[in-house]
Amino acid sequence: MAEPESTVINTNVKQKDPSKALVIAVTTRAIFNLEKEHKLYLEKGKEEYIRHQQANQDKPLPPGTAFAFIQAAQYVNEKILESTPAEEDLFDILVLSNNSPESGVRIINSTKHYGLEISKFCFVSDEDSTQYLKAHGVKLFLSADRTDVCNALRRGVSAALIFQQEVQAPSTPLRVVFDGDAVLFSDETDKVFQEQGLEGAMQYERAMEAVPMGEGPLKAFAMHLGKMRKKFSQEKSPIRTYLVTARSGRDMGIRAIKTLREWGLAIDEAFFMDGAPKGPILAQIQPHIFFDDGLHNIQGAQNVGVPSAWVP
Repeated sequence: MAEPESTVINTNVKQKDPSKALVIAVTTRAIFNLEKEHKLYLEKGKEEYIRHQQANQDKPLPPGTAFAFIQAAQYVNEKILESTPAEEDLFDILVLSNNSPESGVRIINSTKHYGLEISKFCFVSDEDSTQYLKAHGVKLFLSADRTDVCNALRRGVSAALIFQQEVQAPSTPLRVVFDGDAVLFSDETDKVFQEQGLEGAMQYERAMEAVPMGEGPLKAFAMHLGKMRKKFSQEKSPIRTYLVTARSGRDMGIRAIKTLREWGLAIDEAFFMDGAPKGPILAQIQPHIFFDDGLHNIQGAQNVGVPSAWVP
């Protein structure tokens, strides 16, 4: 597989082994707020956009939705290395950009300005930049472009769509919230619910109680996160994970809990919302990122200032 057109290695950051690290690729519009620049690109074209980026290359871009998540991942690395200096199972962050390297100088400068430990900058001119994800061993891809996310999921890479929003930067530790069906788990029960309603879905769940659910698009990422979390005691862990699902605890929660146990995936807290809005509980948790397949849940999270990522 061809390397991206231009990969800039950040020599200030220790390079990690992608076969051991949890590699996360973020696009520039996911990590920084480039809405103004993106509008310029759409309205005035590429040349004008490049001119603007070059003229402002020393002006740091404002943080975007995934910014706090990347900072918290960096904090986890620090804590892991404090206890085990030779540990290689770390977060490895790379930026995947459709910018040319000339207009990408501002992006590199912005990451330096904020002290973000980005190991590589991949500047790709291809229409579909997701073809390079597997070559870099990417386990999670965050993008502000829906087509990119769908392409990545089709390639078997955990991926989610980031919406630009004003977010309150929460404090450490890293807190990640997963929805259940069609995110951590497969969408089998969702399909039954759509065809046979709630009663049919509940009957299906009771009948299948002893059978673990299928894998959802973010299972692989969640499992690696869980593996990192096991390096610490519960009290000292720099990672906290949550399940916030529309399922009811009484009728549909047992199978979810049994599935997590079967996978060996420890979750710090699970909330079975029984269809109630997720916004209030998310406001309490204050996660760095919330993954859900329902746009109404994403909207609810955004309304309380929670950084959200949609799994289409």
